[in-house]
Amino acid sequence: MSDIQISFEDAEAARALLGAHGSHLKQVSALVGVEAHSRGGQVTISGPREEAGLARAVLTQLYDLIRQGYPVYEMDVEFAVRVLSANPEAVLKDIFLDQVYLTGKKRIISPKTLTQKAYLEAMRSHDIVFGIGPAGTGKTYLAMAMAVDWLVKGKVDRIVLARPAVEAGEKLGFLPGDLAEKVNPYLRPLYDALHDMMDFEKAGRLMGKGVIEVAPLAFMRGRTLNASFVILDEAQNATTEQMKMFLTRLGFDSRAVVTGDVTQVDLPSGTRSGLVEARRILTGIQGIAVIDFSEADVVRHRLVREIIKAYEREGA
Repeated sequence: MSDIQISFEDAEAARALLGAHGSHLKQVSALVGVEAHSRGGQVTISGPREEAGLARAVLTQLYDLIRQGYPVYEMDVEFAVRVLSANPEAVLKDIFLDQVYLTGKKRIISPKTLTQKAYLEAMRSHDIVFGIGPAGTGKTYLAMAMAVDWLVKGKVDRIVLARPAVEAGEKLGFLPGDLAEKVNPYLRPLYDALHDMMDFEKAGRLMGKGVIEVAPLAFMRGRTLNASFVILDEAQNATTEQMKMFLTRLGFDSRAVVTGDVTQVDLPSGTRSGLVEARRILTGIQGIAVIDFSEADVVRHRLVREIIKAYEREGA
């Protein structure tokens, strides 16, 4: 057992660190498995040596983040514990302060896990990036943030967002409406992410001008996309032929990000997933990066992570 005392000299930063009524300190205690108490800027941690050391690292690194102007919320505390539990040598500042984009709502978008950090670095340094893993790991959201950031900075002239129009066994022909109305439900998640990045009216204007395009994967055939940031979402539902078609659309000064979850394939029985095939065929080619996410990278509600774990156990 260890007793560790930490002194935080910046009173304002210390209050932000501890949270309202000590909520953040209680959260660290519960997540790590230690007893922690505070008096003013003094914190005492009691517990097993390893756990007490982890709690100290979490608190001191979060304190440094706060002093650099990073607003720490309840979810950030959980992310900090998860990151430092997985890698005690990790530096939270290198992860949390890697700002991707500042939304119109003045909300900073930044990585929350080591894998997300590696994903962002891969997008900056590779022309084609595959982000593969379960739902809720930020694959599409971070790709969208990077795309909007590049568009705003003038690194690309347009953003193209694509998705296969095959979901959970449903067919377009059974849906009401014209082609646009049939396809729109499949593209809704991309619209949602886009509108989270920028003002609704601004997004509408850019889409009206063709600067931002959201389209079914099938509409990519025959095109060459220059100076574009192209995202293919739900790529596990692309066939091998569609994946080849998509990847060969890439023109000069363009980036492509392909995201998907190979455990959620909705293609007809006997049809191979283009994402699975592409990973096998293209791994090792210079300029292409493959980033694997796991349930540890889920940044949605805590229960999402537990649900993914439960289904993985059932599948095993």
